[in-house]
Amino acid sequence: MAQKPKVDPHVGRLGYLQALVTEFQETQSRDAKEQVLANLANFAYDPNNYQYLRQLQVLDLFLDSLSEENETLVEFAIGGLCNLCADRANKEYILQAGGIPLIINCLSSPNEETVLSAVTTLMYLSSPRPSSHPELTSMPVIQCMLRFSLSTSTRLQNLAHIFLQDFCSPSQVAEARSWQAPSALGIPLPRNEAPQHP
Repeated sequence: MAQKPKVDPHVGRLGYLQALVTEFQETQSRDAKEQVLANLANFAYDPNNYQYLRQLQVLDLFLDSLSEENETLVEFAIGGLCNLCADRANKEYILQAGGIPLIINCLSSPNEETVLSAVTTLMYLSSPRPSSHPELTSMPVIQCMLRFSLSTSTRLQNLAHIFLQDFCSPSQVAEARSWQAPSALGIPLPRNEAPQHP
């Protein structure tokens, strides 16, 4: 387990966050990286930290971590982005930095927490107008949500239903249902999930 970064208590919030970012970048320890990224994701809950996190390029750190093979890093990174994207400036940064495909890729994670955060992040990014970024409600994403709506996980099922109802048009959902070979079939449900059969 990583130790807390050595930070002078007079340095303040920015100094502490900088120490976390530096530790993440310099450590070779997998456990330390995971713990630091979890800490940064938790700091992303607080709007008072948004400016500092942008200044320290933590959004880029989270986006870069979405491509990691370590599922725990991906989980914490998408959780951090989910926490940050409620803010307009952070949302715009994520959209401009090409974050949508990286977030959509998280829908295929075997980790349910990663998938839940990815769906929620897509919803935040879609507000107020999903039409401004059509890839957020592309056919593979809608088909994936249709599959998730059959999940045995109540949380995933409910989020998928909300996504389909609030961010997709009825015609988009109908079209996704009508496709013979939906591309979302390649996206597995999270671990220990199987579709419910009516």
